Amino acid sequence: MKVLFDANLPFALAHGGAQIQIEQTRKGLEEAGAEVEWLRWWDDQQKGDLIHYFARPHPAYIRQAQAKGMKVVMSELLTGLGSRSAMARKLQKFFMIVASRVLPKEFTERLCWDAYQLADASIALTSWEKKLMIDMFGAPSERVHVVPNGVEEIFFSKAESKAEKSKYLVCTATITERKRVVELAEAAIMAQVPVWIIGGPYSMEDPYYLKFMEVVHGSNGLLRYEGGIRDRGEMAKVYEEAPGFVLMSSMESLSLSALEAAAGGCPLLLAELPWARASFGSRATYSPLGSREEEARKLKEFYHGIKKVARPPVPCRWMEVGKQLLGIYETLLQATTSR
Repeated sequence: MKVLFDANLPFALAHGGAQIQIEQTRKGLEEAGAEVEWLRWWDDQQKGDLIHYFARPHPAYIRQAQAKGMKVVMSELLTGLGSRSAMARKLQKFFMIVASRVLPKEFTERLCWDAYQLADASIALTSWEKKLMIDMFGAPSERVHVVPNGVEEIFFSKAESKAEKSKYLVCTATITERKRVVELAEAAIMAQVPVWIIGGPYSMEDPYYLKFMEVVHGSNGLLRYEGGIRDRGEMAKVYEEAPGFVLMSSMESLSLSALEAAAGGCPLLLAELPWARASFGSRATYSPLGSREEEARKLKEFYHGIKKVARPPVPCRWMEVGKQLLGIYETLLQATTSR
């Protein structure tokens, strides 16, 4: 079996979790026995049995691939949609219905809403995303499969480890508005809870990043920030030594950093959002977003009561993810050959 990977955003333009997800998914599939290549758009001689597209492809893309005898699997991160209120989602669904009836087909096809109905399979990271794919885009339920992200082996806690715990809670996130690191930093100062924030901005000139640096410099050492950590072994050591992990992001699909922290045995404090509940259930601590005072109170309660909070479930390894995806691919291809 040869699988072709394709995506809509070059890694060079936006670092972050999507790149890790795609690269590690490929590695997991190869370990499970699949042959994986990057789709070479310029190579008209490239062959493959199946395309796995990491985003929402244009309907014409899906139809053309299927006409060539290739199955199409899509993995879209419904980060924004999954974090909106129920009322906002209802309004969006109403707009989609009206638009599909009154606007030209050529226009609505550009929005790629039909991709979920045309793709041979869709991969959701959580049960919450599966529900969105079915309810919002009409994806056939039998074609939507929940396969969570995995975690690299290096992050899994070693039972014999005697690592001394740091005083800092750790937050791993890109320094950008939706990750709400400024708001977390302000809440930490209000609660007098030490937090080590790890990550870089998309641009050193970003006003949000500059505001974040102002807050860090004014924290009198309560906040620790030294940029990002690229070395995966060093990052695993940070999680192992951290007393807990905190992420107050306003939008997520399934946070890779939260999964990595969970693999290291870190208790989790997460924003009260559906993705988090679907992923960790009662084995994480949650904070509503909005009020800085409420966030500070939750942060303080979590930090000082951390020995009593539940530990998160052990996440999948990437090879396990690869095996799950390989099973889905094989089922799709067998259905073709049996016809």
